[in-house]
Amino acid sequence: MILILEGELQETSAAYQALVHYLEKLEGIEYRVHRVQGAEQSLSEIYLIGNTKSLDLAVMESLPGVKKAIRVSREYRVLGRHLDDQRTTGFDYNGVHFGQDNLNVFAGLCAVDTPEHVEQMMRALQENGQVCTRMGAYKPRTSPYAFQGHGKECLPYVFDLAGKYGIRVIATEILHEAHMDEIREALHRTGSPTGVMLQIGTRNTQNFELLKAVGRQQQFPVLLKRGFGITLEESLNAAEYLASEGNARVVFGLRGMKTNLGDPHRNFVDFAQVPVVRRLTRMPVCIDPSHSVGTRDTGPDGLMDIFQVTAQGVVAGANMILVDFHPNPQAALVDGPQALRLEELAWFLEDVRIAREAYEERRLLAEAQQRGIG
Repeated sequence: MILILEGELQETSAAYQALVHYLEKLEGIEYRVHRVQGAEQSLSEIYLIGNTKSLDLAVMESLPGVKKAIRVSREYRVLGRHLDDQRTTGFDYNGVHFGQDNLNVFAGLCAVDTPEHVEQMMRALQENGQVCTRMGAYKPRTSPYAFQGHGKECLPYVFDLAGKYGIRVIATEILHEAHMDEIREALHRTGSPTGVMLQIGTRNTQNFELLKAVGRQQQFPVLLKRGFGITLEESLNAAEYLASEGNARVVFGLRGMKTNLGDPHRNFVDFAQVPVVRRLTRMPVCIDPSHSVGTRDTGPDGLMDIFQVTAQGVVAGANMILVDFHPNPQAALVDGPQALRLEELAWFLEDVRIAREAYEERRLLAEAQQRGIG
């Protein structure tokens, strides 16, 4: 069961203390307090864990400071969208809003290689009105002999250039708890000119100790990619690991499933599950067309497969796009064959705009249909 508290309720208030005193006397029930940043205000929620079936909703809603009581209907207590819980949620980070009601594009380098390429990418983003990017510093690779990323050595110039070109949020993957300290140190050294969204890659979706460590920190939001060989439910529970430790600022990423059924694409595209994740949880949903498709193959209509699957995800309601670009894909140290070129950025963004407009028109049509039925 979830108790949503009054927005202005302070932990030092008499009402809050009376509520906690009541909860502590409930047998067989533990409680955890979470702070949730909504679209307009910050709220406190108390999660009751244990035998809550015997608790009466009306009685719980009558307790001091309680605005609403919700009976949990899904395993993901913090991130799940429960019965009778139609709250719109989201979070703001470094001037950028993330929610199920908008769309952000993170175009950038899969792996940072040179300062010159980083600057060219940042400049192109600024010229096209973008404030987010992806920049890989730590790269998990299948082969131990493949390029593993420049790591902490590249972070200072990446952050400096982001500040120079007005980039507000950089998505970058981490592989170890220590990488968070390296990112903090680089931000401190450069004067925090930008923000960072920590990315948990598909190989670490079930690295539970890493999930717990990332969940315990409150400084950075998190992009969690679906595990490429596990069920959707298992990946959603991985996201819940983050939230259960205190950090509910989580974006869920779909990046394709590892199976030859997807051939000739690199992975089997799973963007049909965008609306599923939006229905089951309150997380914004990200799509990664680059790692799903893995090539620049183009159809007879002149549209690359990457454009096609991006549009499919956006029309289905995706809220974030993680896509590879590079000034010179032939020289890229990681995933060059799937990277789009800088001169294709404006085209890609316009194609995304068209797809998003189609989604909005479909959404309005659905609302009108429901009003007519009602």
